[in-house]
Amino acid sequence: MKKLALLLVILLVMAAAILLASGTGPGLEEARQHISDLQTWRSANPMLFSAIFFVGYVLVVALSLPFALWMTLATGALFGLFGGIAVASFASTIGATLAFLASRWIFRGWVLSRFGQKLKPLSEGLAKDGSAYLFTLRLIPVVPFFLVNLLMGLTSMSALRFYLVSQIGMLPATIVYVNAGTQLAQLTSVKGLLSAPLLLSFALLGLFPWLAKALVLALRRRQIYSKWSRPSRFDRNLIVIGGGAAGLVSAYIAAATKAKVTLIEANRMGGDCLNYGCVPSKALIRSAKLAHEFRQVAHFGLTPVAPTIDFQKVFERIDSVIAAIEPHDSAERYEGMGVEVLQGHARILDPWTVETAMSDGQKVRLTTRSIVIATGASPFVPELPGLADSGYLTSDTMWESLSRRDCAPERIVILGGGPIGCELSQSFARLGSSVTLVEMASQLLAREDADVAEFARQTLLAEGVNVLTDHRALSCGKDGALKWLEVEAAGQRLRIPFDDIIVAVGRAARLSGYGLEELGIPTGRVIKTNEYLETVFPNIFAAGDVAGPYQLTHAGAHQAWFASVNALFGTLKRFKADYRVLPWVTYLDPEIARVGLSEAEARTQEIPYEITRYDLADLDRAITDGAASGFVKVLTQPGRDRIIGAVIVGAHAGDLLAEIALAMKHGLGLGKILSTVHSYPTMAEANKFVAGSWRKAHVNGRLLSLVERYHAWRRG
Repeated sequence: MKKLALLLVILLVMAAAILLASGTGPGLEEARQHISDLQTWRSANPMLFSAIFFVGYVLVVALSLPFALWMTLATGALFGLFGGIAVASFASTIGATLAFLASRWIFRGWVLSRFGQKLKPLSEGLAKDGSAYLFTLRLIPVVPFFLVNLLMGLTSMSALRFYLVSQIGMLPATIVYVNAGTQLAQLTSVKGLLSAPLLLSFALLGLFPWLAKALVLALRRRQIYSKWSRPSRFDRNLIVIGGGAAGLVSAYIAAATKAKVTLIEANRMGGDCLNYGCVPSKALIRSAKLAHEFRQVAHFGLTPVAPTIDFQKVFERIDSVIAAIEPHDSAERYEGMGVEVLQGHARILDPWTVETAMSDGQKVRLTTRSIVIATGASPFVPELPGLADSGYLTSDTMWESLSRRDCAPERIVILGGGPIGCELSQSFARLGSSVTLVEMASQLLAREDADVAEFARQTLLAEGVNVLTDHRALSCGKDGALKWLEVEAAGQRLRIPFDDIIVAVGRAARLSGYGLEELGIPTGRVIKTNEYLETVFPNIFAAGDVAGPYQLTHAGAHQAWFASVNALFGTLKRFKADYRVLPWVTYLDPEIARVGLSEAEARTQEIPYEITRYDLADLDRAITDGAASGFVKVLTQPGRDRIIGAVIVGAHAGDLLAEIALAMKHGLGLGKILSTVHSYPTMAEANKFVAGSWRKAHVNGRLLSLVERYHAWRRG
């Protein structure tokens, strides 16, 4: 849109010149006469004319009127190049500063309500780069001129600094537009459109934003890399650190595009998802679900049978599932694709050099044009007194530890009511453990709406899980062989005995030991990156859990595409990471799947919405399968069928959500889902029925009345 707007401006200027030259409109001679009259007035009363024009220019800019561009061109025509530059530069800056002050002291509420959603990135840019950020905005007009004036008034920037930075930053563009005005003023015929000076002026108008952007990027790169010596040649096009989901996809894309790529993994290929997270947990969930179904067979007319659970064989199956999937992520497979795989610990020595400490003690040092950091995350363990002595488990350690058990632990405490905590709570309860789930917040699944969280809570309670929300863990301890966790709620303290405690309060990005500190790459909870997934060094990228904000395997793979493509082809074209349609699933039974905005998020962001809900209790296939609990909830724009968010709670919710995610990605509304034929009886019909519910709620009553009268007329 920005490029289109710039093109339209250039075309308008050219059209004005053609109209003048062709005699259409006021006519070239008439326009030249007007300019001549103004120049005569200026010659006769130079001070008065200049003052009136200057004040008019200031007012146009201060009031954000859409004439500033034409005023700049006129300045060149009336005052010449150097005089025009002086007038336009000072008048535009003073006008911009007046708009800045008016926004701060007079129109603050209106600006916030009208443009408030655009304020956050400007504030973040100022916090990060200070005055340099405003200078860049002025030099490269990625944000409309008037909007910068208004929004900057809402920041903490002083008026003096705003004026000085704007004066300098707008000067190059002012020179370009004033010069174009001087050339247009000299136009005497249609042939003049083909003159070299005029064509050059038009070329500068079109090329200036890109030239300015290239200059700014070059200066930034020079400053950032000033402490380092860039190699004259490189061993690799790309080095990827980390062999999890993000790292594997990055390496695959590089190899597929015939780049020379090295993948470095310190531990097991496949990362946390394959070895400690998604794969083993879903295998555990499947065994637990089957045990639960055995107990529910009376509902289907069968004789109930209490399942005998062989705990060791459950974990043997988990190992076999990992082993079956492992070849998909193996070093051998990726080497077959053309990826060099190094097993060792990587450390970034400078922006282009990575050293790998191999398992055999050797060190391999390689230079590369670009680096993708995909080191993942590890379980976060809170500083809880006595926890370290309790023998606590995490997702990284529980699989090996529990596999040595003959039976499920009698009593398990799970810290954390997020997706992992909820999934594990249900699974171990189904496998025979007495489970207590402790969550400090007032609801489970903090990212979900209250109705979804309450559904999850009731599901767990129904299966015997002791759900303690609003309970803060205080300490762990032992009374002889008895282990306990002390919690507090509403001023009351409670001790919960346990045999095992599983910590599932979140994951922390792996940030240390890779040379980030030495290079000065900023980190917080994750590596700080821009919208292109670049770190402070434009050739070093981050993807996956280490980059955030989503700790999801498919989110890491999604980010990997942007990181690797930008790393390999960023000099030609860069792509901003897009998270607008990113689904995720909590694998409770029934599942909880969501994409887009929740109700809470829409309210927080002040985005208007409508809700359409369909209960699975009315779905034929859900009834036949004994899975008639749950619902589909869709958020749409008011009065339109455009989907802005959806959540599905029910059997196979993760699979059902794919249709809605596809619709959101490609701009298809509920009407398109409604018009799509769905097989009967299937769970997927739920999506069609929620679309039908939306349609019923938006039927045109007047039209229905007319149709009713038509049918009555047809009956005679």
